[in-house]
Amino acid sequence: MGGWDLKIGEIKQSYVTDEEIWKALNQFFTHASTKMSYKYGLLKSLIENLYNINENLELMFNDVFYSFTKIYWNLVIHHNLWQSNSKNQISAIQKTLEDICLKYSIPKEWTFDKLPYSIQIETLDSIKKIGEKYVIGAFYSDTNSIFYEFNIKRGYLKFNRPVYKFLQKHQRTITYLTNYHLAKFLESNNKIPNINYLLGKVEVISKRDSLSKYLEILTKYDKEYCFYCGKVIKKEKRNKHVDHFIPWSFIQNDNLWNLVISCQKCNIQKRDNLAEEKFLDNLLLRNQDLSKEIEEENNNFFINYKEEKLIQLYQYSIYNGFSNIWSPNIS
Repeated sequence: MGGWDLKIGEIKQSYVTDEEIWKALNQFFTHASTKMSYKYGLLKSLIENLYNINENLELMFNDVFYSFTKIYWNLVIHHNLWQSNSKNQISAIQKTLEDICLKYSIPKEWTFDKLPYSIQIETLDSIKKIGEKYVIGAFYSDTNSIFYEFNIKRGYLKFNRPVYKFLQKHQRTITYLTNYHLAKFLESNNKIPNINYLLGKVEVISKRDSLSKYLEILTKYDKEYCFYCGKVIKKEKRNKHVDHFIPWSFIQNDNLWNLVISCQKCNIQKRDNLAEEKFLDNLLLRNQDLSKEIEEENNNFFINYKEEKLIQLYQYSIYNGFSNIWSPNIS
């Protein structure tokens, strides 16, 4: 596994074409040495965090490995899936997660977001140490050192700009490819019905069981009105939903700036579709007000948020196939 213990990595080519990036990705998927499933998990984590970067295209390891830890907790503990290609060699990440599960007597049916915050942070810190040593440099090397530069001591990676644009442009395709290859690896090393069974698990391993903490925040600032139809939502809890404005299946992250309150009817009708562009304009205005109020409470929900990012995300989601534009049926 070349590059696995690198402490610093520099980008070899600051200008690369889409063809060269596809070549590096194809090499990664078909020829890279894969003894553990880690590198697929890292790529999924990078894609989940495409819109959590700062203006310098830097992404902090805490953000990357929070997603990574969540993915592996759900794979290892919740779904009981072996992560090594050797039955005699348990992966360091799997052992760490199983030890934490045993230490705190955590029910195996719990997904990562159900863990107490203190245990989430302890788990993140442990997994990040392993990932910094074994995963960051290995993926960097397997993709021809063109995807990002990194510095383990400073705790960040920085995307190569053309690669970042490429990942935005082809996000859905790369997510499908990554899910397939991760499922294929897991199928080879676990007794499961078939790869379609695993694909179903892999595709949703990052999804939260509950968005209740966001519902409380949005209710406080957005009151009781549906973001889409504008009607007052009935008081019963089942009538009030938190909706990902850009569908979760594309962004696979729970950024507050992409969440709105929806009535049950609109949420069911919208499903996995993109709302028409006038609602994007409304969300940009909502975020202006909400970010100011949140900032006064010293919360960090809008760190690295820029209006341009949300506009780009909307445009790239259409490019990636979310072309069924939805509008509420107001009667």
